[in-house]
Amino acid sequence: MAKTIITCSFCGRDKRSAKMLIAGQSAHICEVCVSEAYKIVSAESEQSQKETAKQTLTMLKPDAIKKYMDEYIIGQDQAKKVMSVAVYNHFKRISNPNHVIEKEEIEIEKSNIILVGETGTGKTLMARTIAKLLNVPFCIADATVLTEAGYVGEDVESVLSRLLQAANFDVPSTERGIVFIDEMDKIARKGDNASITRDVSGEGVQQGLLKLLEGSIVNVPPQGGRKHPEQKMIQVNTKNILFICGGAFDGIEKIIARRLNTQAIGFTSSVNAGEVDRGNMLQYILPQDLKTFGLIPELIGRLPITTYMSSLDAKTLRRILTEPKNALVKQYQSLFKMDEIDLEFDEAVYDLIVGKALEYKLGARGLRGICEAIMLDLMYEVPSQKNPPKTFTVTLDYAMQKLSKVNLGSLMAA
Repeated sequence: MAKTIITCSFCGRDKRSAKMLIAGQSAHICEVCVSEAYKIVSAESEQSQKETAKQTLTMLKPDAIKKYMDEYIIGQDQAKKVMSVAVYNHFKRISNPNHVIEKEEIEIEKSNIILVGETGTGKTLMARTIAKLLNVPFCIADATVLTEAGYVGEDVESVLSRLLQAANFDVPSTERGIVFIDEMDKIARKGDNASITRDVSGEGVQQGLLKLLEGSIVNVPPQGGRKHPEQKMIQVNTKNILFICGGAFDGIEKIIARRLNTQAIGFTSSVNAGEVDRGNMLQYILPQDLKTFGLIPELIGRLPITTYMSSLDAKTLRRILTEPKNALVKQYQSLFKMDEIDLEFDEAVYDLIVGKALEYKLGARGLRGICEAIMLDLMYEVPSQKNPPKTFTVTLDYAMQKLSKVNLGSLMAA
């Protein structure tokens, strides 16, 4: 009886010519055909992902992005327009990396953004709102934990570790994502004078961020933290990653005011002194103000778009309390609805909450602390009652009584 010769069912190699033959139910395949099949499947999968991404990205127009943000963020029209255009251009850029105009390939450069605004004006909220809408990986990183390479703290590459995790460690997807770096003002240079000690969490971090912002291939530790020689690294190209940097830049208003007063003499005046809105100096911010504050010129050059968040007045704070989809009042009403209780607020209570928030100068973030102080006893007592009321109205007298028992100063400080 002749011996059956086992061959690859795809290329015909016999067992002697192939290093490995993998058996199926009625067929065999060699290692060469497996490798070729893997390449074909990978190429088709990557092309399919690109086509899907392209179709998804082209649907997000600037007005649609702004309209979505309007549902969650009150006011700040200028900042929302800037962010909408930047995100839309980012979509177009990664969909068409080399756009051809009149037979010439035009390479579109990315436009990183720096967002300046007082605490509680909605910088981080804006970033989180965009994250809900986008179909690209998005992460929020904190600049305060970063230090220069070789010192205790996190390396600047850990910013990209969070983006990798958001993309489920898919490198091509990571390389078209968006990063929001919060607390950017905390890495400002500590002083203009040269020091005998290194500014490892200030200027050193800014210099480390240069290569990330401009675009380069970076070795990223998958789990973040510090890099060490034995650690496995993932290479990420930051050329197509959009960076949005936000910070309060406390005290920069004085720098802007000094500049405006200086320029208001003679024919070089850029802003008429009589027309200056001293209640919102951030609208006049220029890159040179950021340099005076402590950002190095190389970093400012890699953040070409500078925009601002307006300070919140009483009218805006009042709208923030009640109008957005995730308004504080709606959140409390939803919590009580779970216990089958209809919660209502007197109009005067809103004015009281807004007045206290303005007094402590914490913006929209201060509203939550004041509301918690008013609602604490109610949220503690009602769930335990045998016969809870079907409706409850928070009156001005009730709110003032609860606030009088709380040291709001220590509450806000916490």
